[in-house]
Amino acid sequence: MKREMVPSWLEILLATQFFTTCANHLLACRNECNLFCTQCEATPAAFCNYCRSINHSTHRVIQIRRSSYHDVVRVSEIEDILDISDVQTYVINSARVVFLNERPQLRASGVPICKAPSSSTHSCETCNRALLDAFRFCSLGCNLKGLNMEMSTPSMVENSPQSNGKDHVTMIDDVGSSTTSDKDSCNDKNNEEPPPKRVARHRRKGIPQRAPFF
Repeated sequence: MKREMVPSWLEILLATQFFTTCANHLLACRNECNLFCTQCEATPAAFCNYCRSINHSTHRVIQIRRSSYHDVVRVSEIEDILDISDVQTYVINSARVVFLNERPQLRASGVPICKAPSSSTHSCETCNRALLDAFRFCSLGCNLKGLNMEMSTPSMVENSPQSNGKDHVTMIDDVGSSTTSDKDSCNDKNNEEPPPKRVARHRRKGIPQRAPFF
């Protein structure tokens, strides 16, 4: 799924709480709110089958189902209006479905207990859950979070070749100038007059005297 292909109703779908009792049909049987309309942004977004026949009879409606207390939607109901090519699909009750949101993982001391099987090399890019097949995300919610993360990450700006060349020339100039200054200093030292040599002076002995004759 690409960011420009995300429909406006997807965030509403993922934030909606389903399987609550419909406030408009409290006394009716099977009045749970497990339907969602993709054409209108009505409030509340979840409604029951009785509300569908009254307000959404001509709209595109999808049904939300439950699997282990987590909301899922059948692939056949959503694949033609939403790109789910990056989301892991599962077969539940002989129907292929996708999960709406990320499922919590049991953790012990910060490490997930349910680790990926040794044969699995795929994991969700958002929550790191082990995946059965080569998909990027485990749910529609993780897919949307991944897109938002990609949009908010700043792009890496590489150094241009011109700037690199300029720095290289500057470095060469610096090296050349330092070498020239070293040569000049050496020439200055060579042109200096050597200090005068010190002549060792010996003290002159006194006038020799003969010994007296006795």
